[in-house]
Amino acid sequence: MDCSYVVTGGGSDIGRVIAERLLADGGSVVVLDRDNAALGWTSSHPAGRRVIPLAGDAADEVVTGRAADLAADSGRLAGWVNNAAIFKDAWLDAVPAREVLALITANLSLAVTGCATAVRRFLAAGAGGAIVNVSSHQAQRAVRGGMPYATAKAAIEGLTRALAVDYGPRGIRLNADLVGASTAVDSLHLVRRGGTVCMTGSLSGWLIPSFEPKR
Repeated sequence: MDCSYVVTGGGSDIGRVIAERLLADGGSVVVLDRDNAALGWTSSHPAGRRVIPLAGDAADEVVTGRAADLAADSGRLAGWVNNAAIFKDAWLDAVPAREVLALITANLSLAVTGCATAVRRFLAAGAGGAIVNVSSHQAQRAVRGGMPYATAKAAIEGLTRALAVDYGPRGIRLNADLVGASTAVDSLHLVRRGGTVCMTGSLSGWLIPSFEPKR
């Protein structure tokens, strides 16, 4: 059976590059984005039915469940990329703490929801799979005003490590990729890792259709 993937925030920028690469490799891709206009390119894509647009909030389990269903209809769900993010600066001395927490949660929930959906589907299918959580250089090197975003991305790296420990032995591979402004996203390459965490400066540690889960 052919493989399928879900890419959140896949309508533009890095998300679109990831989706395009997976399509070029022959997979089917559900491109999930909250901005319906950003999905316009999918209607005339040469991949045809292999590119599947879905408008919605990647932090909503109903939406991610729909994305997983669409992917499964097109092939074995082999990988999930949590790329969607929200960028909004905030200064702790200028806004209420609850607003800062809401910004942190808004980004973290995108990854947690995607991971939860992917893990459950991979386990139900019994065929393993790969999850890539797109992090940022800001998780390691914060910039002024970007505290909510940097904090959320650091938490996403912790989430990735924890899930790798929990689900690596069950055939689910977890990777976090640290993306910076100068990352060459067109230099994607495939590596084979079983149930480990790969923290890199480019989008590697990725989605391998031939991965065999450990029993």
